[in-house]
Amino acid sequence: MRRLSLLAALFAVAGLAHADLKVGVIASSTGVTAVVGMPQKNTVALLPAEIGGHKVEYVVLDDASDPTNAVTSVKKLLTEHKVDALIGPTTTPAALAMLDFVAEAKTPLLTTVGSSSLVQPMDEKRKWVFKTTQNDDLIAEAVIAHMTASGVKTVGFVGFNDPYGENWFRVFAPMAEKAGLKIVASERYTRTDQSVTGQALKLLAAKPDAVFVAATGGPAVLPQAALAERGYRGKLYQTHGVATNDFIRLGGARVEGTLMAGGPMLVADDLPAANPVKAVAQGYIKAYEAKYGAGTTSTFGANTFDAGLLLTKAVPVALKKAKPGTPEFRAALRDALETTKEVTGAQGVFNMSAADHNGMDGRARVMMTVKGGRWTLVP
Repeated sequence: MRRLSLLAALFAVAGLAHADLKVGVIASSTGVTAVVGMPQKNTVALLPAEIGGHKVEYVVLDDASDPTNAVTSVKKLLTEHKVDALIGPTTTPAALAMLDFVAEAKTPLLTTVGSSSLVQPMDEKRKWVFKTTQNDDLIAEAVIAHMTASGVKTVGFVGFNDPYGENWFRVFAPMAEKAGLKIVASERYTRTDQSVTGQALKLLAAKPDAVFVAATGGPAVLPQAALAERGYRGKLYQTHGVATNDFIRLGGARVEGTLMAGGPMLVADDLPAANPVKAVAQGYIKAYEAKYGAGTTSTFGANTFDAGLLLTKAVPVALKKAKPGTPEFRAALRDALETTKEVTGAQGVFNMSAADHNGMDGRARVMMTVKGGRWTLVP
């Protein structure tokens, strides 16, 4: 009897040693941001099934493009599923709404949203958040350089009336002015607006050389469509929030000529062979399209893919200190992510530090334009 008890204990220890690693994923696979969220949800099937000898269980929830639903989802993942890490969500408002709960649970979040406000300025809450999308200032730097090189002097700004648009204005405006660009109009709209005619008319009245749109997904097409219909002939720039082929499908001829600084994955075939991101990006595209069809990839899914690559590097380090399912493991995983170096993803190369939980540099962005109905690299 004693022997059986001892065997049972040994089996229990063995089972604990190989306990599943649980990763919660929140993506807007329905709602107004589904064009961004669906590639993120789809990419989960391409994430590693095993890391460091431990099976990985992914629990995927849809927040329906609603920050309130994102909070409900993150609470469920943290309290019911007791996940070891989180990936997502799709939108900046949702991510900001989750921040307190992630920090309180002391669970690492690899967020896939665009705004740098999730990791800057670093504090006790944000130290649990890591970001797989380029920070706004990295993208803005490339956009502004292109504007000045193209002779742009005045800029009209239009963006979401939420943390995504507001953070972009906070970052872009001072950088643009420092570069000698004058912002002559600043407009806002909501993600659910059906028309931006009023905002377009105000932009047109200001006669800017270029218009910069700070929006994501399908709603980002609205300002360009409104301006095109009214004969605007200046340059049109977007943030990396439209880094998807769906933006072109939705906008059609109205978005031809759009300029954007974004992740290199979208123009992977145009990259030089020496670019370290090229092979990883092409590998992701091949795997995604084999499962979901040609021309279906987007950089938003690649951000989720890169989150999986970061976990692949950090989890084995954390396993040396604790087992999955414990507070000690989650803390060790956070520490391991923070010291991750030279991880080449589909969107860039990551070098994390205590001060920088994005870790991307110039290798994570290229200028591109919509030409002939596809994103192409700007020479």
